[in-house]
Formats: sequence, structure tokens, C-alpha cells
Amino acid sequence: MKGLMQDYPLLIHTILDHAARNFGDREIVTRSVEGGIRRSNYAELHSRARKVAKALEKEGIQVGERVATMAWNTDRHLETWYGIMGMGAVCHTINPRLFPEQVVYIANHAQDRLLFVDTTFLPLIEKVGDQLPSLEKVIVLTDADNLPQSTLPNVVAYEEWLQSVDDNYRWRKMDENSAAAMCYTSGTTGDPKGVVYSHRSNVLHALMVNQADGLCLRSTDTLMPVVPMFHANAWALAFAGPAVGAKLVMPGAMMDGESIYQLLDEEQVSVTAAVPTIWSMLLQNLESNGYELPALDRVLIGGSACPPSMMDTFEDKYDVRVIHAWGMTEMSPLGTMCTPTYATTRLTKDQQRAINRKQGRTPYLVEMKIVDDDNNELPWDGQTFGRLLVKGPCVSDSYFKLDKQILDDDGWFDTGDVATIDEFGFMQITDRAKDVIKSGGEWISSIDIENVAVAHPRVAEAAVIGLPHPKWEERPLLIIVASEEVSKSAILEHLQGKIAKWWMPDDVVFVDEIPHTATGKISKKSLRDQFADYRFPS
Repeated sequence: MKGLMQDYPLLIHTILDHAARNFGDREIVTRSVEGGIRRSNYAELHSRARKVAKALEKEGIQVGERVATMAWNTDRHLETWYGIMGMGAVCHTINPRLFPEQVVYIANHAQDRLLFVDTTFLPLIEKVGDQLPSLEKVIVLTDADNLPQSTLPNVVAYEEWLQSVDDNYRWRKMDENSAAAMCYTSGTTGDPKGVVYSHRSNVLHALMVNQADGLCLRSTDTLMPVVPMFHANAWALAFAGPAVGAKLVMPGAMMDGESIYQLLDEEQVSVTAAVPTIWSMLLQNLESNGYELPALDRVLIGGSACPPSMMDTFEDKYDVRVIHAWGMTEMSPLGTMCTPTYATTRLTKDQQRAINRKQGRTPYLVEMKIVDDDNNELPWDGQTFGRLLVKGPCVSDSYFKLDKQILDDDGWFDTGDVATIDEFGFMQITDRAKDVIKSGGEWISSIDIENVAVAHPRVAEAAVIGLPHPKWEERPLLIIVASEEVSKSAILEHLQGKIAKWWMPDDVVFVDEIPHTATGKISKKSLRDQFADYRFPS
């Protein structure tokens, strides 16, 4: 017997339809790439996205074909997302921070036919354009007056391209499991792998993020997604915000502390999201100028572990609630958010703060467990380390054009992380499986050591890697970027009593900078290559 409910497919365009119908005059504010502030609203976004869809059909783009974007967070980029998906094509976001050879690989692997690109990234495409045989046209997200000269064939200004059609367009009728978007992982080994999101998975993920125990977005909020739209599906914020009619503030290309502060202050942003490096620049700017952020209520921090000192500063000095989050491209991407439960609100303030430093708990629609090397499920005691496995309707079950099983027989996806889960269900990443340090048959968490190290007032950044040891198999090396002069002994003294004695690094080295991946994470692979010939003091 079937339920007697309407067949209402979960399609991306229904989010924008809802926003335009119920919150048509709600503002979308963009710091434009050309300079200055541009203001529009959901009604205008709805109209222009339909123009994008109609213009793509005029170009001959077919359902299921890939259309790429390489752009900052702007209203124009948002229009292309909804337009591409609404006409049945697949929106492929390309991360401009990847190496050129990686950009070539993923664009060719996806067989992108068109590319929407900001003027900032046009030189990158010019360098590799002759290596992209499937690319037919480049649409630069600007007007004719600001269109740069280009060596590429078939380059057109977005505003001029859009003028060739009107907005009299009906969205495509599709199965909700149709592909909507594509994002490639930026793994440090092997070729990037294509993750393909469906309309259904993206809509469900947006609803999941908006749960009251999640980011809890409302129409009264002003949301500024600083996390790039080319990074891990923009953490679903390009869908979650319009789904509730929140005012959107799009920061464009200016990611420095002062520019971020100006938008937070002038537009009275209440909710924002980015990786820790962005907030480090913002906090330095606030401190040096004596600024305040009275409107800001909550900050979603993910991508890498948030330093405890950063969390404390936001909460104690600026009265901003930090929501620590974790996820990955294959999870759409958010998998956990660190929001309190009834049980944790009954703990002491210090106990609550310790829990808030973890990566968080799963919302409805994400299942999670930890297992040992024999796939035996491990207890949720906050102490036992295990491989972290996940499943849910927003989790990948395979990669694009890759004939490889990525789920176990019960449908669980191995995240590649090592973690603990406590009795309240709060998960804490202790390491990537490939980065965990195995010393004397026991595991050492490099992330825990790094978090303690960066709490030192003279440490700007810290990384820990395991290197070969003749007796213990591996031992930790602590690598420091110092903000002010500091000694090795002072660093080791700072670690004393805060980590297990046998976790203490066998040495501390100081460097001018630590290498990062294209998504801003510390590249442990590069560090291991850099210190391949290093030997611990005898």
C-alpha cells in the first residue's frame, strides 16, 4: 500500500521559487569584483536565474551536461548556480586555488562545455585554455565595459550574454535524483575525484543545516557565507539562506580582515561561516582597531579544527557563539555541528566549553560510528579512537566515472578520519587515518598537540607529523610558525601537563611558513616530503 501524498520532487529551483514568492524584496548585497556594493533581492535573483537557464538552452546545453563556474561569492555566481541546475544541467564548481594541471584534469574529466568565470581568474583559464578541448565558450561575470581583453576564443561578457533572452522560462521537470552539481575533492594523493550531488541531496542537506539544533537560520537573519562557493558546495548556505528568506551578504573577492569587518558591521550580519584562517585575520583586525560586532550572533567554523583560543575570543570578548562543524565534500559537506543538547546544558561551564571544542554531533539525516581495523564497532566513551564511518541521503555512494566501491557491504562510507565519540554523541577528530602517529603500538593525535601548541600566545600556526624512529616506529615532530620570537623550551613547557607525557614531541622546529592545500588545510604530505631527511636528536 502506498501513501496518498502528492509527488512533489525535491528540486533546487523550488528553493528559489519559495524565496521569490515569500521574500521577494529581501536584500542580496554583493561586494562586486569590479568594486563597490551592488544590491538586489530574491525577486531579481529569480528573474535573472531563469534568464541564465534560457540562455543556456539557447547555447544548446542539454540535460545532464556540465557547465562550470570559477567565481567568488557574488549575486552573479548565485544566479548561475540556480540557472544551471534549474534547466537540468550540472553545475561544476572549479576551485581556482588548485594547481593548473589539476584544473585541466577536472575540467576535462567533467567535460565542461561552458565556463562562467570572474575577471580575477580569467588569466588562469587563458594559460590552460588550449588544453580544454570540450570548452566551447567562456562567459566572464561582468559587463561589457569591464570585460578584459582575452587571448581565449568565444569570450563574452555575462551581462551582454544575458540580454539576449527574457525571463519567460519554466524550470525543467526532473527526477529529484537527477544530478544538480559537481565538486571535485582536493586530495593530496592521486587525481581529484568527482562528487556528484543530486537535487534531492542538496535540498535535504539545506533543510538539515537549517534545523534548530543546527545553524538555525531564520528570515530575520542576515547571512554572510564567507566560505567560497567553489569550496565543498559552499556548506549548503547558498540553498539554506534562500530556503528561509534570510538576507544574503556576498563578500566577493576581498577576503582581508578589514573588508570582512566592514560588511559584517555595515550590513549588520548575524550569521557567518568560514575556515579558521579567515577568522584569524578578522580577530587581528578587530583587536588592532578596537572594533566591536554587536549584531553578530553566531559563527560557523569548519574546514579545519578551530583553535580553542579563537573560540574563547569570539565567545568571551565579542559575545559571539561559535558553532564548530565538520564535514567533507563527499557529505555535501556538513556532517556534524557542535550545538548543545539537553544533557550537555546541565554540565558545568568548563565541561560545556570542552565539548564545544569537539567537531560536534550528527543532525538528523547523518549516521555515524567508529570502528577498529577489523570493522568492529567501538564504544562511545570519548576515549577510544577508531576509523570514522558515515551514511545518509547526503553522502556519496560512488565517484564520477570511477568504477570503484567506496561503501562497505552495509552502506557505510569510510571518511579517512580517526575520531572518538563521547557518551553524549559528540565526535572529535583526532587525525586523518594517514596522518595518525603510531608510536610503540599506540596512537598519538597530531591534531590534539597542534591545538595545544597554537594556544601559546607567540605561536601563529602549528603542525605535527610523525617521522620514523628506530625504537618507537614513529615519533611526533612539532613544526611552528611563530608570531614573535619564542624558544623551543618555552613551547615544550607550554605543552607540559596539557597532553599525555608520551605524546610530547621529540623535537620542535621553526619555519617561516607551513604549506597548505588548495582548500586551506595544512598539507601534511608536503611537510613529510619537506622533512623526509630529518633525524631526531639522539
